[in-house]
Amino acid sequence: MTPDPQLLAQFARDRSEDAFAELVRRHVNLVYSAALRQVGGDTHLAQDAAQIVFNDLARKAPTLANRASLTGWLYTSARFAAAKLTRAEHRRRNREETIMREPTEAAPGPDWEKLQPVLDDVMHQLNETDREAILLRYFEDRPFAEIGARCGVNENTARMRVERALEKLRHLLAKRGVSTTAALASVISLNAVQTAPAVLTALLATTATATAGVGTLTFWNFMNLTKLKLGLGALVVIGASVALTVQHQSQKKLLTANETLVQQIARLKADNESISNRAVRAGESASLSKDQLNELLRLRGEVGMLRQQTNELAQLRAGNQKPTPEVLQVESINQLSAEDQLSVRRTHVVNTETSLLRAVKSYAANHNGQNPGSFGELIDSGALTTTNFTLAVGGRIRLPSGKWLLVTPNLDDALSLDNFELLKAGVVDDQGRNLILRNRAPIPNPAGDPVWVYGGFSDRGMPMSVIISTDFTIANPHATQTATSPDK
Repeated sequence: MTPDPQLLAQFARDRSEDAFAELVRRHVNLVYSAALRQVGGDTHLAQDAAQIVFNDLARKAPTLANRASLTGWLYTSARFAAAKLTRAEHRRRNREETIMREPTEAAPGPDWEKLQPVLDDVMHQLNETDREAILLRYFEDRPFAEIGARCGVNENTARMRVERALEKLRHLLAKRGVSTTAALASVISLNAVQTAPAVLTALLATTATATAGVGTLTFWNFMNLTKLKLGLGALVVIGASVALTVQHQSQKKLLTANETLVQQIARLKADNESISNRAVRAGESASLSKDQLNELLRLRGEVGMLRQQTNELAQLRAGNQKPTPEVLQVESINQLSAEDQLSVRRTHVVNTETSLLRAVKSYAANHNGQNPGSFGELIDSGALTTTNFTLAVGGRIRLPSGKWLLVTPNLDDALSLDNFELLKAGVVDDQGRNLILRNRAPIPNPAGDPVWVYGGFSDRGMPMSVIISTDFTIANPHATQTATSPDK
């Protein structure tokens, strides 16, 4: 897959509409969803904000092509654009003394209802590195290997960077009194990015490239024109929308709708050529009147929308629709492949050790910085309130096979304190950081050596996990495990 900076550089150099359309396709859902939250669910304002962001991207392409990643810039730009549009909309409503509110969609669950209003503000309290890590992992669903490649680190370091960033985000949310019953990562992954309207992708790709060529003044004219022509655009695409809805009911209706779209494209192309010819006869493109230039931009946008809808119809007929990610639901973890079992068990151990490390940190804060000698001391002090740890029901785990595992109550991979042991002082990792605990027995690895998961604290005092095949207690012969049973 061609990296984002390379596509943007290609657009800046050659004005390649295909390269810019690919950038829009990759990031439109992120930009649209971020804007939608900022404007209170107003889909029209969210689409206007997306237009502003991608037109800015086209205009600033030569400069932004030097960035390693565009995700953070697009996310921040969406917030600023949405805020500016919201202020303008409020001023307009106050002048007209009317209240016109768009209904918002119901949130999927109580956790998201609490998180949605503050998510973007809290995200922008993180530094750019941490914000980029969360965006790539939980907003764009990137694997750790790709995140590491973008950030210039290995996969394990990328995983720890994402976990540290998520812990900082959880801490900032807690300051605002926001907590979630389900895993924070699952709530963000399932709800933070929504699918943008299909017509918006083609509209952005076409209008942004056109606007980049004619300058800032034409862009604002086009923004006003887009609002005025919204009803006309809906009428143009309604044939394609209805055809897609009844595709499975009647092949004949699909063919009829497709032919209609082809005819409309032909008419629009003829109109486009007519206006272009008039411009040529006038001698210079600058001699076009403002109305003619706006009409040309409108026609280009509608041609782009119709072309995409025609392609979608062709893909539906050929059965070439991109499949949605497969979600597995199993009765037992043993029904998964050996590689997927390793991934699930490793994720479960990391989550459990993170909970235990928080309890250790709480204990040390109340005991002059001393760590507990056993899990029993954690329980007696009240820092640890549970002895059994299960996967969060309703959450999803990304498997190496590319599928998602839906966590159900039937999964029998519960962990208890007997699966872990505290370590005495002296056990350190290869970077000299003290390790507090680990899984008592290594996790079997079908592809190589068994896997140990060590838990400790980073230099900033945040819980961290070190996943490695090395037994650090062998490298530290004077460090022995402490008693771990609650009753000792």
